[in-house]
Amino acid sequence: MLTRNRWLFLTGAVLLALVIGGFFAYQWLIARDASKPPVIMRGDGSNGPKGMVWVPGGEFLMGSDHKLAQQNERPTHRVRVNGFWMDATHVTNDQFSRFVKATNYVTTAEKTPDWNTVKVQLPPGTPKPPDSVLVPGAMVFTGTSKPVRLNDYSQWWAYVPGASWRHPNGPNSGIEGKGDHPVVQVSYEDVLAYAKWVGKRLPTEAEWEFAARGGLNQATYAWGDELAPNGKLQANIWDVKVRPFPVVGPAVSPEAGGAVGTLSAGTFPQNGYGLFDMTGNAWQWVADWYRADYFPMQAKEFGKKLIVDPRGPNDSYDPSEYGVPHNAPKRVIRGGSFLCNEDYCQSYRPSARRGADPFSPMSHLGFRLVKD
Repeated sequence: MLTRNRWLFLTGAVLLALVIGGFFAYQWLIARDASKPPVIMRGDGSNGPKGMVWVPGGEFLMGSDHKLAQQNERPTHRVRVNGFWMDATHVTNDQFSRFVKATNYVTTAEKTPDWNTVKVQLPPGTPKPPDSVLVPGAMVFTGTSKPVRLNDYSQWWAYVPGASWRHPNGPNSGIEGKGDHPVVQVSYEDVLAYAKWVGKRLPTEAEWEFAARGGLNQATYAWGDELAPNGKLQANIWDVKVRPFPVVGPAVSPEAGGAVGTLSAGTFPQNGYGLFDMTGNAWQWVADWYRADYFPMQAKEFGKKLIVDPRGPNDSYDPSEYGVPHNAPKRVIRGGSFLCNEDYCQSYRPSARRGADPFSPMSHLGFRLVKD
């Protein structure tokens, strides 16, 4: 007959074995599910919205502790998102053009800058410049004529009067023949207006990262752990092995080491959910406010508990930009762009994140939307 102490000991041992066994079974299921190709579901207008794919939702490790990860990507934390439909590609010039034609919408870049939205990005007390300086335009990648030190991005970026979604690189540029390219030079405000018109919304940061991973568990890139399998790039990024960043010249082409501009949406292979260009080509706005310390805040609040459908912080915090107030309004952008490269910006990773002024359109920044 078992003594009470021995019975308690055996019961505890059995429970411990069940817990340990359950833990390893759970890890095995995660690994098995991560390696199992998801079933791609495309909307056709009858079964799901046309041009969108179904992202089934589920649990994943958000962020990264990889050696390439920046501090704002750490630490990883357990997150679950519900399923949603997502645009298979960036919103294109043709799609945005239909919106503008139907609504006569005027984008941020096409209007005189609002000093109230400009001054919050500048040191306190900065005097208002003359009205002659506040002219419609946007930020444009201009590049350099020779290699430069990469510690000052103002060497290859400039505010160009007349730049807009119709003229991404300035008044002498255009989008003729580029109807299927991602629309760029759109502000966060512009994106919200388009989303309202089309009946969709911006993804949360968690939804975006889950979708970008395409079912791969903590892979370094959206397609796996190798940047260029068989020597082939899997996204529109800058190839520094061919041409140093940010040097531009007359022989600019994909074959010359980078497009130095967007390519047609869907140029590269889709990920596990059927989504194209989740990284590279053009950065993508997402819904959340940007805090550089948001992931540590999540880890501190929830520990190892599962976080369900996080909606982001209530304000902004970014100490990384010299001269910009740490609490200046910023929204999260994800995915990197045609400018990202191994020497300067490796943001063509699903966990990479940055903050951007919501009223500052840029020539490498676009978006895609989701629908519940």
